[in-house]
Amino acid sequence: MKLQAKQKAAKKVEELTGVTLNPNALMDVQVKRIHEYKRQLLNVLSIVHRYQQIKNMTPAERKQVVPRACVIGGKAAPGYVRAKKIIKMVNAVGTKVNSDPDIGDLLKVVFVPDYNVSLAEILIPGTELSQQISTAGTEASGTGNMKFMMNGSLIIGTMDGANVEIAEEIGQENMFIFGHSAEEVPQLRQQRHSLQVRPPLLRLLPLLLLVQQLEVHDRHCLCWNMFCCKPCC
Repeated sequence: MKLQAKQKAAKKVEELTGVTLNPNALMDVQVKRIHEYKRQLLNVLSIVHRYQQIKNMTPAERKQVVPRACVIGGKAAPGYVRAKKIIKMVNAVGTKVNSDPDIGDLLKVVFVPDYNVSLAEILIPGTELSQQISTAGTEASGTGNMKFMMNGSLIIGTMDGANVEIAEEIGQENMFIFGHSAEEVPQLRQQRHSLQVRPPLLRLLPLLLLVQQLEVHDRHCLCWNMFCCKPCC
């Protein structure tokens, strides 16, 4: 039943974007309003990190990788420039990853346009991993998360929003929880000046600068620079 739902979701994604997803891949989905606190940017950075890891693997190691299809969707407010640039980054990452012959079906990235209830009815049943990764203390207890759960999706996320209530019912050991608590976040913000960025994340930070600097017509340059760190124009 889940495979049929994934096949239906993959077919719809291909209709909307032209990207072919492998129905046998792990369906990793984050669909919600585009906002900094909802951390689609964190999701994108994790995808780029995964891409770099696969690129550095030997052919033998790649055979052990579980294929993953990363689907991101949502709408940005008309005046929310940063949210729009996050959408731009998702599409740029997808263009690079999906066209890399070394990666193939091991990793696919797609942004589904015009996310709405009708599209949710197709994507949610096919989801296997639901990204609920907002900064702790910022998310309301929405029903979107619960819909994924009721359709058999696993949750990766923070102790925030509906995750708190779901953990009470099913046990935190049945969820993939990471990050700090809502009580710890304010203290971390006060310590931001002394933050020690870990090397893996530090290598991804140039992406943020490029997204802020380049316009839509510089898409090709954005893709090249974010992965290769070399000038292309």
